[in-house]
Amino acid sequence: MTLDEIMWKLAELGTEQTKKTFINHGAKEGTLFGVKIGDLKKFVKFVKKDHQLALDLYNTGNFDAMYLAGLSVNPKLMEKETLQDWVKKANWYMLAEYTVAGVAAESLYAFELAREWMKSDEEMIAVCGWNTYANYLSITPDEHLDMEEIRSLLQQIENSIHEEKNRVRYVMNGFVISTGAYVTALYNEAVTVAEKIGKVHVNVGKTACKVPIATDYIKKIELRNKIGVKRKTCIC
Repeated sequence: MTLDEIMWKLAELGTEQTKKTFINHGAKEGTLFGVKIGDLKKFVKFVKKDHQLALDLYNTGNFDAMYLAGLSVNPKLMEKETLQDWVKKANWYMLAEYTVAGVAAESLYAFELAREWMKSDEEMIAVCGWNTYANYLSITPDEHLDMEEIRSLLQQIENSIHEEKNRVRYVMNGFVISTGAYVTALYNEAVTVAEKIGKVHVNVGKTACKVPIATDYIKKIELRNKIGVKRKTCIC
C-alpha cells in the first residue's frame, strides 16, 4: 500500500468516539482521525517491510499514522538524527511515552538518547527519556546494564518525584516498577524506593486512568513468578 492509500484507509476507519477519547487523553484536535489501536495493528503487515513508508507515516503529523509508524518501523535501522526528530514531534504522551520510547529503546542509540532526553526541561522529551530507559531495562540482559547508574536514578526518583512535571511523575513511577520487575539484582532497592514514594499523584485529565502504586504492581509480578523475566520487545 502507498502512503496515500493508508491515509485514506485510516481516515475511513476513524470514529468520533475514539477521537474524543484520545483528545481527552491529550491528543491535539485536528491531528488525528480517531482509529482504534487494534485497527492500526492490522496495517502493520502492509508497512513493516517498507522502512521509508513507516518514516513517511510519522512525518504526516497525524497521530494515527505516527502510532502506526512506531509499530511498523525497524528500530535497528533508525538513525540517531531521525529519533531526535521523532521525539521533537511527539506532542502528547502516547507518542512520547510509547511510540518513540519503544522504538528508541530497541534502537542502537537507546542508552545514549535515554540519558540525554531524561535531562530535558521539555516535559514530553523528558518522559520519553525515562520510558526509553525503563523499556531498555525490560529487554536488556542484566549483565549489560549499568547497575550503579540505575541505583542513582532510583535515588533521584525517591528525592524528587513529587516535585517533577506531571507526566514525568508518571514515568518515574513506571521506572521504579520496571526496575523491580526486570532487574533481579535491584529488586529489593526498587521495592524500598516504591515504599518511600508511596502514591504518586498525576493529573490524567478527563479520563478514568489511574497511576499504579509501584509496591502493589511489583508485588503482582512477584506473585506471578515473573521477576527478572525479560520481554522480547517493548514496541506495542
